[in-house]
Amino acid sequence: MVDVKDVITVAAATPTDATRNTTRTAGESADTGGAESAGAGALDLLLPQATVGVLRRFRPDASMARYAFRLARRPGTVAARSAKLGAELAGIAAGRSAIAPQPRDRRFSDPAWSGNPWLKRTLQTYLAVGQAAEKLLADAELDWRDNTRLKFVLTNLIAASAPSNNLLISPAAWKAFIDTGGLSVVRGSRAFVSDMASSPRIPTMVAPDAFEIGTDLAVTPGAMVARTDVYELIQYQPATPTVHQFPLLMVPPMINKYYIADLAPGRSMLEFFVAQGYQVFVISWRNPGKHARDWDLNTYGNAVIESVSAAREITKAPKINIIGLCAGGILSSMVGAHLSATGQLDQVASLCLGVTLLDMTEAGTTVSMMDEGTAKASMLASRARGYMDGRTLAEVFAWLRPDDLIWNYWVNNYLQGKAPPPFDILYWNADTTRMPAALHRNFIEIAMSNALTKPGAASMLGSPVDLSRIDVDSYVVAGIDDHISPWPSAYRATQLLGSRNIRFVLSNSGHIAAMVNPPSNPKATYRLAPGNPPDHREWLAQAETVQGSWWPDYTTWLADRSGGMKQAPRTLGNAKFRPLGPAPGTYVLQR
Repeated sequence: MVDVKDVITVAAATPTDATRNTTRTAGESADTGGAESAGAGALDLLLPQATVGVLRRFRPDASMARYAFRLARRPGTVAARSAKLGAELAGIAAGRSAIAPQPRDRRFSDPAWSGNPWLKRTLQTYLAVGQAAEKLLADAELDWRDNTRLKFVLTNLIAASAPSNNLLISPAAWKAFIDTGGLSVVRGSRAFVSDMASSPRIPTMVAPDAFEIGTDLAVTPGAMVARTDVYELIQYQPATPTVHQFPLLMVPPMINKYYIADLAPGRSMLEFFVAQGYQVFVISWRNPGKHARDWDLNTYGNAVIESVSAAREITKAPKINIIGLCAGGILSSMVGAHLSATGQLDQVASLCLGVTLLDMTEAGTTVSMMDEGTAKASMLASRARGYMDGRTLAEVFAWLRPDDLIWNYWVNNYLQGKAPPPFDILYWNADTTRMPAALHRNFIEIAMSNALTKPGAASMLGSPVDLSRIDVDSYVVAGIDDHISPWPSAYRATQLLGSRNIRFVLSNSGHIAAMVNPPSNPKATYRLAPGNPPDHREWLAQAETVQGSWWPDYTTWLADRSGGMKQAPRTLGNAKFRPLGPAPGTYVLQR
C-alpha cells in the first residue's frame, strides 16, 4: 500500500488558481506515499492543539453551530442536495452509476474495487456521500475560519470512513491474510498495540532504526566550531579551491532538527551550497527539556546574533548571507529587524526565507483552529510541563493529511501486517524535538495578534520589530501545494519586507518537497515573475514556469551578493572558535 517513491521525484499537483484549497475531495488521494511531511513548518510553532489535543477539534463547537444555522436558513439547498444524493444512490444500487475514484487515488487501485459488484457499490456509495457532504459545506458559504475548521473535521471523517480502511472488506487485507497464512493479522495487531501504547499514537511511518545520523544522513563533512546551552554552530569543509567571501548561515526551525537540509548525499541542500563555492554554517538547536522552560524568542534570537558574529569572525567577512527555513525564517526576520533598529543590518548581505509565514491572515488550517480559549489552555499546558512535546505536534500535523499520513500506513502496517519502508524524510519527521514553554507562548501570541504585520507590535532583544526596515536584498521561496504555509500567505513577505529587490520563487511542490528539491529531481519546476504586485493572483498571472530546481537559481542570485572569490580555507574555525568535534555535532543526536 505504501508507495516508497522518493518525495523529490513526486511533484504535487500544480493548481492554476492561486486561491485553490489543497484539501482533497473524497475521491482523491495524492500520490505522495505520505512523503510530504506533516510535522514541520512555520506553523508547527503556533499550533495550540499540540498541547490541548487534536481530538478537541472533533467536538461540537461554535463553528458547527453556525454551519447548522446557515443550512437551516437554506432548506431548498439542503433538499436539492438530498434529492441529488438519493438519485445517485438509487443509480448505484441499480448498477447505473458512473461515479468513480480519481485515477491517482491509490486507495482503490486494486481491480476488486471495480470488478466485484458489491465492492464497487460500496465504493461508489462512499464517494457519493463524501462528495455530497463537501458540497453541502460549500453551500453554507461560511467565513474563512469556520469553513477551514469544518473542512478539517469533514476531511478526516471522510478519510476515516473509506472502505479501503476496513479490515473485513479490504482486498489488500484479504490478500495479505491469504499470502501469509494469517500472519498478517498477528503482525498488524502487534504493530497497532505498539503504536497506540505511546505518543503520538498514529501509525509508524518509518522504523526508528531505519537510519543513523552521521552515517546515512547529515554526512556533509564539517566541524562543530561553537557550542552553548542553546545551540551548536557547524561549519562545513569547502569543496572548491576558491570560495565566496561572504559566508552563508542557515537558521533551521526550532522544533525540528536541522538535517532536513542535510539528508543523504545528492539530496542535501547544505552539500549543494558547499559544492557551489560557499562557506556554509548551520545552527543545530539543542533538544530542550524542563530546564529550558524560560527560553524564549530573545534566547533564540541571541543565538542567531552570536552565530552571525562567529561566522563573520571565522571567515573574516564584513557581511553574511542568512537563509531561514520555516519558523527559522520568522526568527531570522525578527533578528533582521533588530539589527536594523540598532544600526547593524550592514552585517547582512541578503536574507532568504523558505516556506515562511510572516502574515498569519487566513494562513491555513492550523491558524484557523486557534482561538483565545484554546491558546490560553495550550500555554498553560506547556508552562506546567515546561515544554511542548514534538511528538504530540507530529500527531496534529498527521491529521492534516489523513489519507497520506494516517490511513495509508493504517492499511500497510495493520491490515497488511507490513513494516513501513525506510524513508529519510519520514525518519527526520519522526525525530522530533521539544519546544520551551516560553517560546511556545511567544509564537502563539504573535499568531493570535498577527503581530509581525504591525510595526512595533512584537519585539526582539529589546528592539521593536518593523519588517519594513529590513531593506537587504531578499529571496523568498514558497510551495504551491503547501498545506502548512499556504503560498499566498508566504507571498505577503514581499509586501512586508522593506527591500526593493525581492525575488519570489514558487516551487511546484508542498511544504517539505519545496525545500528538499535537488537539481536531480526531473519533475522539479518553479515559477518566477518580473515584479511583486500586492495581489498574489496578479503575480501568478505574470509568472513563467522554469524547469528544474530553485537551488541553482538561488546560488546564482546569491553569487552577486557574496563578495568576490578567495582561496578556500585549509582548516575550519580559528584560534577563538576551535573545532570541538566533527559534524553533525552532538545536539542533533539528542532524543
